[in-house]
Amino acid sequence: MQNIMNKKVLTKRRFLQALAASSFFPNLLMAQTTGYGIIRLVVPYGAGGPTDIVARLIATQLQILLKQTVVVENKPGAGSAIGARFVASSPNDGNTILIGNVSTFAIVPATTKNPGYDPIKSFVPIAQTSDVSSVMVTNSAFPAKTVQEFVTYARANPGKISYGSSGIGNSAHLLGELLQMRAQLNMVHIPYRSGAEMNLAVLSGQVQFAIMDLSASVAQIKDGKLKALALTGISRSNEFPQVPTMIESGFPDIVLRNWTGAAVAAGTPPAIVKKLENAFIEILKMPDYQNSIRKISGDAKPNTSEEFGNLILSDFKKWTEVAKQAGISLE
Repeated sequence: MQNIMNKKVLTKRRFLQALAASSFFPNLLMAQTTGYGIIRLVVPYGAGGPTDIVARLIATQLQILLKQTVVVENKPGAGSAIGARFVASSPNDGNTILIGNVSTFAIVPATTKNPGYDPIKSFVPIAQTSDVSSVMVTNSAFPAKTVQEFVTYARANPGKISYGSSGIGNSAHLLGELLQMRAQLNMVHIPYRSGAEMNLAVLSGQVQFAIMDLSASVAQIKDGKLKALALTGISRSNEFPQVPTMIESGFPDIVLRNWTGAAVAAGTPPAIVKKLENAFIEILKMPDYQNSIRKISGDAKPNTSEEFGNLILSDFKKWTEVAKQAGISLE
């Protein structure tokens, strides 16, 4: 009799377990393929910068498309590595999305010994969200008007030309080193604590040139305070059609596209990645979004997860090699 009672209890327990499983697993599957939970867009920089602006533009539309609450969280520090590490270690449910840029995905891991994440292995790319050129500028009094004139002047004045950046190992530093290597120049790198300090150094003549975000120098170029010698993107700017690219100036590999892009933690299910990819591409095609990106001197060119992944890999390899040749390695 006792055995019969035990079997009944066991049967009842298995029935309840099966019932619980039948209600749990469909909900889990639904969580992987439909709107579920709060989506966090993690920006590894402070509020107000180009990457933060992109994230907030996307958040507004993503909330409408996915019918989920979308919030932007700024997690600055370590050149953007803190925010990247946070997303890399987050649950791979697609609800925590990194909105980083070329520095986050390529330059920081190329120049840092242990950034705490791998740009290829730690993430699954979703889509590139913007593309912004940098620009090589001098102050208005500098004699050169073109890159070729600048190179001629620098070669005639070895060791007397200095260039600024907002820190060792960032994009401006790497581009300056790449120009130095390709043009066989002897120049001095002067790192500053911020882009604003670097900008003031160029304006005052403390350094002869710098390579900075186009969006940060538009007003001063238009006012004639800064002289734009060349853009580092792959095409000219609609805002300054008269300014050539570095490619057109005879330096085809001195290219830096200050792109931004979205990615989630490695291991995120393909169905979730595809859902996010489709939503991002739809946003990138919206005229309002494209017009907003143009206001920060950028372009919105929708691409696939695979295309964005190829861009990350290409830039990571490129800047790893440049950092190695220039001897740039940060702790």
